[in-house]
Amino acid sequence: MKLYSILFFIILFSACIKDKPQEPIKTSATINSESSVFIINEGNYGWNNASISLYDSNSGALVNDYYKQQNSNQALGDICQSITKYNNNYYVVVNNSNKIEVLNNSNFKKSATISGFTSPRYMLPITYNKAYVSEYYANNIKIVDLNSNTITGNIPCNGWGDQMILIYNKAFITNPKSNYCYVVNTTNDAIIDSVNVGIGASSITIDKHSKIWVLSNGNTNTVGKISRINPITLQIEITLNFSNGEAPTNLRVNKTHDTLYYLNQSNVFQFPITNNSLPTNPLINGGSKLYYGLGINPKDYTIYVSDAIDYVQKSKIEVYDVNGNFKSSFNAGVISNGFLFE
Repeated sequence: MKLYSILFFIILFSACIKDKPQEPIKTSATINSESSVFIINEGNYGWNNASISLYDSNSGALVNDYYKQQNSNQALGDICQSITKYNNNYYVVVNNSNKIEVLNNSNFKKSATISGFTSPRYMLPITYNKAYVSEYYANNIKIVDLNSNTITGNIPCNGWGDQMILIYNKAFITNPKSNYCYVVNTTNDAIIDSVNVGIGASSITIDKHSKIWVLSNGNTNTVGKISRINPITLQIEITLNFSNGEAPTNLRVNKTHDTLYYLNQSNVFQFPITNNSLPTNPLINGGSKLYYGLGINPKDYTIYVSDAIDYVQKSKIEVYDVNGNFKSSFNAGVISNGFLFE
């Protein structure tokens, strides 16, 4: 009787093993894949927990702390602000660590460190050998030699330099603490003019007509606005004002450069460049979420938005289709602020 009981349980156990559903096997996220997405995770100020996540939009595979994984478990640093791909390298700006890490684009391994900054924010490649780096506290824009990976000069620019774009041998540089967007002649590295776009300007992009759009979020005394600039005449062609109490951020453009997106009060808004008024209804309603970062995938128009939650937990990344329909979500690092799409 005892033997029959043992045999019975062995057969039952074997059947349970066979019937148990197997976990799906996901392929690893791969650098340089057309479906790979880098997620910039600022981390907490002073905590040295900045990171980069690598996500594969086709398979759903995710690798958090990708930099640490590829670089002998070394920490990236304190406050990862931005990442730029250029010259077969990735340039990762680490703000509070006052450096830019230069990474090989084939394996994400560090090949050099550019140091000597005060508080770097964003990098703008100008020529094959030269780039500008904006700074928070330095009152100038650094000029970097991309061959030697050293700072070779600076462009005086009072206040907080932030996002930048390049067109017609001019660099347009936003300054959140000023009313002006500065215009730099990239041939002689000198400021040649400025455009009054209002206080709080940081986001900037270019549309399909080569017109520049600047988003200024205003302050307690001044409403935010979106401005369109003619890069040749430097004249403002259109200005659209937000309402009191709104603080729009993260201006982005889609694949065809005919539609703008931005965050406002934890909602995602969509704005065709042909519109003469700002949208009143959001494309994506964030409700009580804390939307912090926004990106538009140029491959398929999908919308990536990060919920910082409480600035301590890992951010939740939400993916929506072009119509604002939810597709998927996953957790990246702490305080995800942006995306780089391959």
